[in-house]
Amino acid sequence: MSAILVLALNPCVDAEWRVDGLRLHEKNLVLDERRWADGKGVNVARWLQLLRMPVRVLLPLGGEIGSELSRGLRAQRLSARRIPVLQPTRVNVVVTAPNGDQIRLNGLGPKLTAAEWRQCLRAIRGELAHASLLILSGSLPRGLPASTYARLVRMAHRAGVRTLLDCDGAALAAGVRARPFLVKPNEHELTQWAGRRLRTERDVVGAACRMSLATGGWVLVSSGAKGALLVHTGQGICLRAQPPRIRAVNTLGACKHVEALLLKTGKRRGAAGRRASYRRNRASVSLRYADSIEIHLSLPAKPSEEL
Repeated sequence: MSAILVLALNPCVDAEWRVDGLRLHEKNLVLDERRWADGKGVNVARWLQLLRMPVRVLLPLGGEIGSELSRGLRAQRLSARRIPVLQPTRVNVVVTAPNGDQIRLNGLGPKLTAAEWRQCLRAIRGELAHASLLILSGSLPRGLPASTYARLVRMAHRAGVRTLLDCDGAALAAGVRARPFLVKPNEHELTQWAGRRLRTERDVVGAACRMSLATGGWVLVSSGAKGALLVHTGQGICLRAQPPRIRAVNTLGACKHVEALLLKTGKRRGAAGRRASYRRNRASVSLRYADSIEIHLSLPAKPSEEL
């Protein structure tokens, strides 16, 4: 059975430190620490697995942190292909104050050698032969050019595999030109790509439509508490999903369930939902994960067919 292949080139272990306060130049006591395997690609793969979709993640791992991340994937029974690299996998630290304010510190991650990257490319080519979809998610490791994701999109095209692109900055700009099947920016990333501030909903829709014209495909824009926007200019589709208000526990990776749910819906209904509209229905997700994962998922029983 073909699986969704998720490429996580710069994965991490996330460490959350809950502190008694955030005071500059003073001691701050760490009251609690949680650690888990993470990074954009790992997060997407985890959600797809939880939705019972066949998924496999390919990722370079190095050092003791890489071993810790690998143990986390095994504990969650997430199918993974590991590419050994010399430099250590990164740790991203989140410092959370009692009032919920956070400071986020992201590690740079390993710098891949030319030989390690060639090994990654061989593994990707092999996995594409059995993949139904390629998801390119997260930052690029040091040592790789901004055109890397564009190159991988074209590689997937040649293998007859559709691609979903989820990155930012120069890698996003180059990747869009390679025409992936779906691009998933958040509003900040869309703003970077558009090259100007997006002040209104109309600005966001316009930029998403221009991105869809550039790729000839789907664009899914996540907007935090405002929900998500799904656009396909060629098919004349523009849908907005508005979630209910919930109490946020931790916003790390919160938009990744949107990708997973869209793929799940698309698999059931064909091409990204075949115009199914969720504007009058409500979907909400809350999650907490460390050694175990707790999920509370509320979905509409049936999408409306008004478009």
